[in-house]
Amino acid sequence: MRKPYLDTPIAQHVWETRYRLVVDGVVRDQNIEDTWRRVAKTLVSVEERDTPDWEERFYRILEDFRFLPGGRILAGAGSGRRVTLLNCFVMGVIDDCMESIFDRLKEGALTMQAGGGTGYDFSNLRPKNSVAHTSGRIASGPVSFMRIWDAMCATVMSTGARRGAMIASLRCDHPDIEDFIDAKRTPGELLHFNLSVQVTDAFMKAVNQDELWPLVFPVDSLEGEAESETVMRHWTGQREAVACRVIRQIPARTLWARIMLAAYETAEPGVLFVDRINALNNLAYREQITTTNPCGEIPLPPYGACDLGSVNLTRFVLEPFTSRAHLDLDAIRETVKVAVRLLDNAIDCSPFPLEAQAEQARGSRRIGLGITGLADALIMLGLHYGKAGARHKAEQIMQTVCHSAYLASIELAGEKGSFPFFDRDRYLQGKFIQTLPEAIRRGISEQGIRNSHLTAIAPSGTISLLAGNVSSGIEPVFDFRHRRRVLNQSGDYETFEVTDYAFRHRGASMNQELPASFVDARSLPPVDHLRMQAALQPFVDNAISKTINVPEDYDFEDFLSLYETAYQAGVKGCTTYRPTPLRGGILLSGKQQDKEEGALGAHCCSIEREED
Repeated sequence: MRKPYLDTPIAQHVWETRYRLVVDGVVRDQNIEDTWRRVAKTLVSVEERDTPDWEERFYRILEDFRFLPGGRILAGAGSGRRVTLLNCFVMGVIDDCMESIFDRLKEGALTMQAGGGTGYDFSNLRPKNSVAHTSGRIASGPVSFMRIWDAMCATVMSTGARRGAMIASLRCDHPDIEDFIDAKRTPGELLHFNLSVQVTDAFMKAVNQDELWPLVFPVDSLEGEAESETVMRHWTGQREAVACRVIRQIPARTLWARIMLAAYETAEPGVLFVDRINALNNLAYREQITTTNPCGEIPLPPYGACDLGSVNLTRFVLEPFTSRAHLDLDAIRETVKVAVRLLDNAIDCSPFPLEAQAEQARGSRRIGLGITGLADALIMLGLHYGKAGARHKAEQIMQTVCHSAYLASIELAGEKGSFPFFDRDRYLQGKFIQTLPEAIRRGISEQGIRNSHLTAIAPSGTISLLAGNVSSGIEPVFDFRHRRRVLNQSGDYETFEVTDYAFRHRGASMNQELPASFVDARSLPPVDHLRMQAALQPFVDNAISKTINVPEDYDFEDFLSLYETAYQAGVKGCTTYRPTPLRGGILLSGKQQDKEEGALGAHCCSIEREED
């Protein structure tokens, strides 16, 4: 008798609306096993030897959701459609001229049409009310141009079970940074964008020392007096520092408080600690990174792309809910080894909307292998998410994933060759690479490495629903029973009663007292969310998508210190979510009345806004 892998109504719905292959009304995937087989058969097609063996190994890690490839792989592999298998992209540099602006808009539309989420840095656009050298025209500013992208996204992704995912970032020293910070205070504004501020080490130092902060823009792009005060800055798209005019100065703490207040009241913008991102980038010798994919787990250079996948930890807990519960780390290592090869093959199997994206992806061969179901796995092991023991176990898991992935990529390089952008000496000097065990660094030196980057932790919300509603990414369980609204193929919402995977498999009842390990997101202090993110960051060479849940009555001064703690803790970015009467919550708990999304739109990491 066939095992009922899709054992919840919402899992069946997600598969049917997002991942089941139907061509011209003909159902090609009769069941989820057909989907797994289609993916395995497609991704093994680039292998030159042992093809039947690798196809079976690919299938076995997909079976029962042990490994969850990114949604674009599940939906697109073997479909015969011109769609990307890579979830996320950062688009090309937007130069301050109409040709560049509308070229980048077109490229974004083509990428989104092919299934990719997109990230943009709007810092090169002149501040509003400034005058251009060449045309003498008055600029309207970055936020006004972002509205054009927002309208494009609404049009291109107006139907079906997915919505467009975009992120916009802006430098913390751009003269229009205040307009950017407050952009989402207007109901209905930029609904299809997530927003993040590029926060530099210099700015954080200025905040700490209560200094004035100059807002600047490159001199070559502005008219005005030559004797105006200038400073040198490493500007977006420039490898060398350029002269920038100081437009005005404001107290750094005032600007920081404005970012914090907007995040406190509207959940946006998030912050990207951009200097740390670049310092820890394995390809720092050839890239400048200023933004990320829409959910923040993949910092990327212009035209960079990444394919994602997650090890589902709930399938590796042995003897769950007992005193003998433990993780099968050997099985995780073996799954990671096969998953690295599967994701590497996806780069060769995937069409690309733009040739520049193909060149970047094939040059770096970036992958983003992470974990999902962490909170449920901890519950099954009897560990409380907010305690040190849980963080220690999570560190052990992510270290296992990271080191196993690097070893697999070294072995793969010995068979297939290193990624084309590989520069042995400079790569080995990278700050992240220097943290790896000596045996791994020696392996890279002797054999090379197939993929420039290997680990990332994505939100994985949609594919985690598909896998039986395991907790998503490294997030705590939202609630053990709640309602969740998801889109159907006609673009309308359907509401499902959803039960957490660990709660369901323990056979628990809401009326019985649960062990202390059954903790939900709202029961945890925000700092416990942050501590988990910080604990795993040392083993993630890309980044981590993590939303820190903040209670509505959380004190603003404590909120301020949370972001400062995040910076000191070494994470690459910080995103929070505090429900308000205007915004509502991300999901609908069993205690809430069913409600529509707030006028400010879906939260950045809701499944309607993921690249899944």
